[in-house]
Order: sequence, then structure tokens, then C-alpha cells
Amino acid sequence: MRILVWHVHGGWLEAFVKGRHEYLIPADSDGGRWGLERGGREWPVSVQEIDLAAIDPDSVDVVVLQRPGEIAAVAWALRRQPGVDLPAVYVEHDAPRIGVPFARHPMADQHTIPVVHVTHFNQLIWDTGSARTTVIEHGIPDPGRLDTGEREEMGVVVNEPVKRGRVTGTDLLPGFARVGPLRVFGTATEALPDALNLTGHGPGKEQLLIAGDVAAPQLHRQLSRCRLYLHLFRWTSLGRGLLEAMHLGMPVVALGTTETHRAVPRGAGLVSNDVGELQVFVRRLLDDPDDAYAMGLVAREAALERYGLGKFLNAWDELLAELGAGRRQHRQPSADAPMKIPMVSDHEANPSSAKESPPKGTA
Repeated sequence: MRILVWHVHGGWLEAFVKGRHEYLIPADSDGGRWGLERGGREWPVSVQEIDLAAIDPDSVDVVVLQRPGEIAAVAWALRRQPGVDLPAVYVEHDAPRIGVPFARHPMADQHTIPVVHVTHFNQLIWDTGSARTTVIEHGIPDPGRLDTGEREEMGVVVNEPVKRGRVTGTDLLPGFARVGPLRVFGTATEALPDALNLTGHGPGKEQLLIAGDVAAPQLHRQLSRCRLYLHLFRWTSLGRGLLEAMHLGMPVVALGTTETHRAVPRGAGLVSNDVGELQVFVRRLLDDPDDAYAMGLVAREAALERYGLGKFLNAWDELLAELGAGRRQHRQPSADAPMKIPMVSDHEANPSSAKESPPKGTA
């Protein structure tokens, strides 16, 4: 089938497009949020970048939504209403950012578009009312067991750690830097040493090694040389960096927040909200590479079983088949049961290649 889906979360999309379908990705030359291009990612030939304003409406079999504004964008461009005369699902990648535990999901209480959560925690914590929900956990393309643990360092993968601050546990890094060196990968990590003022007190900058933003193959090779993976996120859906590290065969030391307890099994490292306990355990692994290696094997086995790419793609095929997404539907929306389009808040449904702007959603 031909699936319309935006490039919103690159890691998730890279796994999703490895399925057996055709994938239509809206793209603009300016690379804005409503037309983000490949961004250097190597996608299979089944992926086609398209101009949403020029696409044949009948060429789309199903739309995979990821933002509320996409509903209005699709209805405007295709003259087909997602969930009414075009099969649709809505993928929720994130845990709610405000109003927990009363956060109301934008797709709550509608009955035409199922909501797919990427973790069980997200399904639990979002209030979706009477809307249908399901969980399809992350799928990770297996990079292979690359872990060597040759460096007596903690590996950390985090994007924009200064801007995101306590969300990503950035304030906890100096305490762990006193235990051993940290090698930090991700975007905007160059600002970390000055932001943490490591030269003013405690450990020096030599304890915080900035690797920066590197492509996935290089990241896997460099990260796997670290003795362990450190995951200090206080609030996140479930970091793909954590799951990739487990696939590499790295032991994990992590805060026990959101979905982490489910992802990291006993014997694969330590999950705890006692920061002191985590620091003691880090020192143990840094001092004992054999112990770290054995735990990394447990982590890899668990990751392959729960977050394998094949399991992920099979689950999506089952859901799409259930929706009848292979059959194009052309019925008009019922006058007495109109589809409610969630209010567009953070993003406008306005592809830059369009000759006219699509309408905003209505509450």
C-alpha cells in the first residue's frame, strides 16, 4: 500500500520505512517542519519524496499522522478526510509535557482514528477518553553487537542538553563526572562544559568529553567503545539511544523513570532513582570490564526480543490490514457525523510549496 507520512521523528521513520510498502514523504526545498527532507538518511527505494500540493489524491491508501495539524493538511491537499474516507492512524511519540497526570490528548474522544503509542507508559499517562488506543513499541534496526567496552568511560547520548536541562538530567552529569569520564554524543552538546561550570568546582573538563552530533554508523562504533551507557532522563517517552546502546551490547545504568524499567531487564545493568546507588554501580562497571561485558549480553538479548525491527514492522502490518488500509475508500463524510479536527496549536498545516494555505483545524 501507499502510505503518506511526514518526516517528524527521524529515528522512528527510518525503522518504519523499512517495511514492504511504498512511503510518500512530503518534502520542500526549504526543509521546514512541514516538508523536512531526508536529512542525510539512507532510505530504501520504496521511499518517495513528494509535493503534497501536487499529489494525486487517489494515490494514497493510508495516512500515518503524527501532529494534529496534519489532519487539516491532508484534508486540504487530498480533499479526503482522514479517518472518514481515508484510513488513518495517529502515532503519539511523546509523553505529555504539561498537566500530568490529567493531560488530555488532542485525539481524545474521537472514534475514527486510532492512536498508536510507542510505549505502554505513554498509553497509561495520556488521557485519550473513549478513543481507541494501542501500543506498537519501537523497532530498532540491529547495528550488531559492537560493544568492546575498551574505554573506562560512560557513554551518553542526548540532544540539546543545556536547553532541556532537568528533563534530560543534565544537572546530574557533574556528579557522575566525579565518578568517571563521560563521553557525550548529540546535538548542541558543545555548550555543556561552560554551562556546567566544570572548571569552577569539582571535576575538570577532561572528565566531560564532547563527541558532538555524529552519523549513526559512526555513533555506534564510538559509543560501543565506552564501558557502559548512562541514561539520566527524568521525563521522556523512551530514548532510542538507550535501545540502540542495548542492541550494541552495552550495559545500562539509568534512572527508573517512565518506561525504563520495562526496557532494561534485571541483569542488564541497574535501573534506580537513587542517584548515589547508580554512581556506586557505575564505578563497579568501570572497574570490572568482564562484569560489564556479561551485563551487555543480557541487554542485547532483551533488546532484540522486545525492540527488534521485525516485530515492529509485523505489528504495523497487522494494524494497517485491520484498518482495511489496502482498500481505497471514496465515500463522502456523513452530514450527521462530521470528523472533529483537533485545534492546530504548535504547528500550522501550511506546506510551503502550496499555492494557497490549508484551513486551520476547528475544535
